[in-house]
Amino acid sequence: MNEFLDSVSHVNTTRNPRPGEENGKDYHFVSREEMLRGIEAGEFIESAEFSGNLYGTSKAAVQAVQAKNQICILDIDMQGVKNIKKTDLSPIYLSIQPPSFEILEERLRQRKTESTESLERRLLAAKLDMEFSKEPGMFDVVIINDNLEDAYSQLRSVLLEEIKKATALQN
Repeated sequence: MNEFLDSVSHVNTTRNPRPGEENGKDYHFVSREEMLRGIEAGEFIESAEFSGNLYGTSKAAVQAVQAKNQICILDIDMQGVKNIKKTDLSPIYLSIQPPSFEILEERLRQRKTESTESLERRLLAAKLDMEFSKEPGMFDVVIINDNLEDAYSQLRSVLLEEIKKATALQN
């Protein structure tokens, strides 16, 4: 589905790039000061702090996707969802979740990309996010990633419906 493109989020540099991540492709790695200046100047549609690092979606990143005539996908946490809900934007809110917290923990441990401390912070945040997703009206669609092919099929179906709606509005 080439109608969609992920925006490239910003992150301050106290969060080091993981193996294989590239500046400007996976994230815009910037200093904390630069990030704070951008937030203060209103350059971000959402921002959040997680594990001592700032993350955010800049208006410029979303506009870059729109300039390619594509639908922007934001990969954000519960803070980001709350921030977006305060704007005049009207996105579709999707939550893709593991079948259980225990399975998520097992998946993250098997990846071996986190320190013990980082993993514990991430798991705590995930637990809060999973609880948050149960609040009425937070998400339009919740997809349980129990089987990758089934989850992808559900996601594809939802996104194709969004494409139809957007196309109908343009015509």
